[in-house]
Order: sequence, then C-alpha cells, then structure tokens
Amino acid sequence: MAGLSSTSSASKGKWSNLSTYACRIYFILIILQVPLFRVPCRSGMCTTPIQVTSSQLIASEIFPLPVVKALLYPGALVHGLVSNMTVPRWDNLLNIYNLTEVKEASAVTDLQRLEVLAGSYFSVAGSLIGMVKPGRMSMFGTLLVIWGLVKEGILGKPVNTDPTKAVFVYPTMLLALICAFFSVKYDMKKVVRSVPTQPAAKPLKSSRKSKLK
Repeated sequence: MAGLSSTSSASKGKWSNLSTYACRIYFILIILQVPLFRVPCRSGMCTTPIQVTSSQLIASEIFPLPVVKALLYPGALVHGLVSNMTVPRWDNLLNIYNLTEVKEASAVTDLQRLEVLAGSYFSVAGSLIGMVKPGRMSMFGTLLVIWGLVKEGILGKPVNTDPTKAVFVYPTMLLALICAFFSVKYDMKKVVRSVPTQPAAKPLKSSRKSKLK
C-alpha cells in the first residue's frame, strides 16, 4: 500500500508541473523563433510572432530599439549558428530581419491582419510572463493567430492574388497550440469548491400528515 501511495503522489506531482513544462517549451518556441506560420507583414514575410511584433514595435516606436533587439537576438543567434556557424552582430540585427525601413512601410498589411498582429503580441508577452507565472495569455494569443490564419487561408479575407505571399501554417503551430493549452494551470480543488452543493430534499407537510393518519 505504501508503494502505491508513493507512486500516486509522484504521478500527481508530475501532472501538477505540466503547466510549468508547457510554458518552458512554449517560451523556447517563441524566443528562439521557431517558424510557426508564414504571413505578409511590414518587413516582408514573417514566420514567427516575434517578427510580427518587432516590425510593429519599431514602426510605432512603442518600445526602445534595444528592447526589440533583445527579443530578436536569441533567435538570430540560434539561426546563425545552425545555418552557417556565424554569430550575428548586434548592430546588424535590423538588416537581418529587413527592419531598417519598416517605418516607411505601409500599415495596410497589419491592419488587414489584426488577429495575427494582436495574437503575436499576446503570444510573445505570454511566453515571457509564463516563465514567472503560468497564465492564459499564451493560449489566447495562439488562438487569435490561428483564427487570423484560418480566416485568410479558408475564407480568403483579405484577398491575396500573389502566390509568393500566400499564408502557410507549419506543423510546429500544433505543438505551440498544445503547449499554450497545457500552460494554463487549473486548480481542481477550487473548481470543486466553487460548485454549489444542492440541499437535501425535504418532505412536504402534506405527506407528513398523510403518514400520521
């Protein structure tokens, strides 16, 4: 019996840490810029939420440029080492991602894909916050991105006549969706406590009187 109890407690501990593991995998997918999709953006064609977010942040000047570069550098470093064993220079990051003239680019591309833009924001923010405390932001952002891609790919909104700029979804998007779903930490004890208990049915007064007769 003691062995069974220890085994069950160990399995419960693994399941309780599932959201933590999912947040870590999701963070790696986002921060290392693993391609999840392909969609037109201000810088040309973006394949990760960080690329979509960075192009918008630089164009709108919401955050300082070093902050945007800090988001881009881990992925650029991994891609540089994998592709040609080179370390990208900090000053050359904007050229690598074609972000030097993103301020002059038309904003119509982003306005036509607001779901992908907003979802990318939430995905990047959720991956960073999830390393401290698991939450629902990653799942919400991933679902927004998927809806935007589905709307354009299936419903054809906005209409795209250029095959080189066609929307494409990589299989890694499924992994990101699974990790985003499991990154939400559910407390089953609170769920059980929140369910109202039904009071026991009391016999009617008429039935009591009939029994006495």
